Amino acid sequence: MSDTTAAATPSAPRRGSRRLGTSALGLLAAGMLAIGVNMLADRLLPRARIDLTSQGLYTLSDGTKQILGGLQDPITLRLFYSRRLGAEIPMYGAYADRVREMLAEYVSLSKGKVRLEILDPEPFSETEDRAMAYGLQGVPVDQAGEQVYFGLAGTNLVDDERVLAFFQPDRERFLEADLTRLVYELSNPRRPTIGVMSPLPLNGDPRAMMLRQPQLGQPAAVMTQLRQYFTVKDIPLDTQVIEPDVQVLVLAHPQGLGEAAQYAVDQFVMRGGKLFLLVDPHSESQAARPGPTGQPPANTASSLDRLLNAWGVDAPSDKVVLDLRGAWRVRAGPGDRVQAVDYLAWYNLQGDSLNRSEVSLAQLDQITVASAGELRKRDGSTVEFTPLLTTSAQSMVVDATRVSQEPNPTRLLADFRADASRHVIAARLRGELPSAFPDGPPALPEGQQRAEGFPAHLARSQGPANLVVINDSDILEDRFWVRIQDFFGQQMATPISGNGAFVSNIVDTLGGSDALISLRSRGESLRPFDLVEDIRRNADAQYRQTERQLTQKLEETERRLRELRQGTPAAPGAERNQNQAVITPEQRAEIDRAREEIIGTRRQLRAVQLELRRDIEGLETTLRVVNIALVPALLTIFAIGLAVVRRRRRAAARA
Repeated sequence: MSDTTAAATPSAPRRGSRRLGTSALGLLAAGMLAIGVNMLADRLLPRARIDLTSQGLYTLSDGTKQILGGLQDPITLRLFYSRRLGAEIPMYGAYADRVREMLAEYVSLSKGKVRLEILDPEPFSETEDRAMAYGLQGVPVDQAGEQVYFGLAGTNLVDDERVLAFFQPDRERFLEADLTRLVYELSNPRRPTIGVMSPLPLNGDPRAMMLRQPQLGQPAAVMTQLRQYFTVKDIPLDTQVIEPDVQVLVLAHPQGLGEAAQYAVDQFVMRGGKLFLLVDPHSESQAARPGPTGQPPANTASSLDRLLNAWGVDAPSDKVVLDLRGAWRVRAGPGDRVQAVDYLAWYNLQGDSLNRSEVSLAQLDQITVASAGELRKRDGSTVEFTPLLTTSAQSMVVDATRVSQEPNPTRLLADFRADASRHVIAARLRGELPSAFPDGPPALPEGQQRAEGFPAHLARSQGPANLVVINDSDILEDRFWVRIQDFFGQQMATPISGNGAFVSNIVDTLGGSDALISLRSRGESLRPFDLVEDIRRNADAQYRQTERQLTQKLEETERRLRELRQGTPAAPGAERNQNQAVITPEQRAEIDRAREEIIGTRRQLRAVQLELRRDIEGLETTLRVVNIALVPALLTIFAIGLAVVRRRRRAAARA
């Protein structure tokens, strides 16, 4: 027995050595296999990835693939990137890798039509001279003022040039849209022509320098965006004829439009022209700018009732739609107990408020409107009326004077009572339409003559008409959808809402092109926590209503207390004053009751204010518990369960 044991003992270290060697070889083989797989994947699948973002931000859209696959002539893209920028600011280095990867994917999808050059513009080099000649933005990175570059220049066969002056990480979500737009413009030098007709200073206010507000001289961001995709013509407000080369007419805020110009618009539609009409019960844009007298104009409404009514639509110019869902937070009045309040006239339309079946809205997150009115299909109308933008059921209609004359956000919220109806703000109209001028062109003012080549009158549209109507022109106003910042002399625009994309998409669909729609519709930077926002808005609305009732009660009680403190006059016919007042025991008791009522009312107000955040704080606590405790707990349970399973398997194997 002892000899057997002794013979077996020396073999134990040998077995341990063999196991150690086998484990080491296994680890070495696994490492070599991992390296080999990575090398093969890098060579064979250089652009393979899994995009787990909710909006597919890292997956090229169908529009990009369509444009790249349809290129007929070669395009050269030159990426100017200073390596020192990435060395000094690592964030730019990581972003440069993302830009290079996406450009390489463009080259692959273009089947050789896109050629990519990557250049490092070192200081005082010929490459830097080329970057400057293209108009790329140089940025200093140190006290010595050495310039670095991170931009793109593209050229086509006829030497047309398009540039992206500087890639900003803040616009990473719009990288694909910027790159594809550049390629699209180089491959489509002839762009659709649209006409813009508006009294609003969409091209910048010429009085900007006189008003000492140079920012007013800048064109609206939506106009800059339209000029990137289309050839834009300004149409005078007194025009008699819309030129035939105009494919789409954008008519914004047609305030006081004369009959001759209305007839020109009517006949443009009758001849098959596409109309994008924006009327408004109250123009926030106009109200925010001084008129000829130095003060904002008293009348800020616009309508085109003669045309719209003839075409089967009502767009009331004396009513505004309020909506609790998506309302903007604004500063409350100076006497308000709360610093911020929901302004129900300015709100974001999200979710089911956007008609997703329309290609112009299919991929947008939200549209922002301000003091918008409603649209209604007239009784007996045969026009096809398709809602595009609709309020939520938490909305109501009020007189436009509530927002145009000294608007009070707190009072609007306190008086809010949802009417349980959903109101249409924007709609598409299709169908054969009658002219709003059945008797022919209106007479011209004395001294005016018809324009040369004045077209013949049409009593009905030539085939089905196609137009889009919005009862809000503030959808074009910069402050409601975009943030513009100055970056070393360059204007950088970052959208916070989808207004600009929506306008461009509408013009595209009216003009018959939709290749760029999926690009403009990549998500916006504003991603609110919808559940928390809904809880807060509902609590805030309830608080405002209760606060108003308690405040009125408090004011009445304080007024009664002041009257009681004046007491009873000392003699018949004597004037009441503090020296002659006599307070009876009954009045003293009433004063004490009034004081107790004031204290109780103030206590109720404080309680309501605390209730305002109770649900939100409860939800925040729940989220903290989930984030801090639940996930580690689940991982611990999983690890324990895995250990138990392994132990049972080992026990079963030994048995």
